[in-house]
Amino acid sequence: MSFKCGIVGLPNVGKSTLFNALTNSNKAQAANFPFCTIDPNIGVVPVPDARLNNLAKVSKSKKIINTTISFVDIAGLVKGASKGEGLGNKFLSHIREVDSIIHMIRCFDSDDIQNVNPNVDPIRDLEIIETEMMLADLESIHKRLEKSNKKNVEEEQLKILEMALDCINNDKDISVLKTEFSKKLLNQSGLLSLKPKIYVCNVDEKSVQNGNNYTNMFINKYGLENTLIVSADIENQINELDTSEKKNYMKMIGLKETGLDLLIQKGYKILELDTFFTSGPEETRAWTIQKNCTAPKAAGEIHTDFEKGFIRAETVSYDDFISSNGWVNSKTNGKMRLEGKDYIVKDGDVLNFRFNT
Repeated sequence: MSFKCGIVGLPNVGKSTLFNALTNSNKAQAANFPFCTIDPNIGVVPVPDARLNNLAKVSKSKKIINTTISFVDIAGLVKGASKGEGLGNKFLSHIREVDSIIHMIRCFDSDDIQNVNPNVDPIRDLEIIETEMMLADLESIHKRLEKSNKKNVEEEQLKILEMALDCINNDKDISVLKTEFSKKLLNQSGLLSLKPKIYVCNVDEKSVQNGNNYTNMFINKYGLENTLIVSADIENQINELDTSEKKNYMKMIGLKETGLDLLIQKGYKILELDTFFTSGPEETRAWTIQKNCTAPKAAGEIHTDFEKGFIRAETVSYDDFISSNGWVNSKTNGKMRLEGKDYIVKDGDVLNFRFNT
């Protein structure tokens, strides 16, 4: 599976610049005027994972295949979008299609880049976006709870919609639904306010290490857990360099990891994702799965026939695979296990599936 992150925010906060940096492309038009992005741009990016190279060396693999993440650059939202302002409902419909939301927040001053508001205020800007998404949810909930439509809504979804309506109308934290219902049911509800969120504070070059007054203000309110400080301009500069130049430049400005690496780490955490590997002479490959995924479901990521005909999974942890120098020694050393249908795959497992067709 590949997960899809939608980059949202007010116009001219750096969404397209970040998108181009993350995807190492110039797909998204980055210009100094509102709504320069109209149709969403989509970029599929290989997920960096140092474990892949190590596994490939041990297995003497001919090729390495990373798992992927998709980024979607969505047009800028403005106050009143839920009522059709700006690109309105078109914008909101694009958000419904993503697995998680990257809120791009302007945390820099610039006389050269227009701001749709008279001043820089990251908390106000985020509240505008979240209010519009909540208003869109409110409209959607009312429609689905109308008598003519209600009979087509499943009982569990009715409970979700009614609880969400109560939260929105009474200014309660809608995230309480996440403790009441499964992730699968909440995803099926299609409510924008329930999508996992990452906050990206876009700063200038001098603020990339320690932030600034704007990022401090934002973090004081929203915390660090889902917040990143990134300079979209610097990420673009880094992507234009070759590997050695990139390392030197990052060291010079005090960056330990790229924005892409940080976003992927946050994305995997909030979406509760793990990675397993397959490794042999032909290829070493990474696969993305949900946490607590059973072995047959993991096999189904490779091919549906693997899940249908699953017998068992030959399983070695990443560390044991490397220290044992591959499959043969892992088996000889007693590090390889045969796991059945109830086995919960762990992050870093190296798997070989046995199945009937």
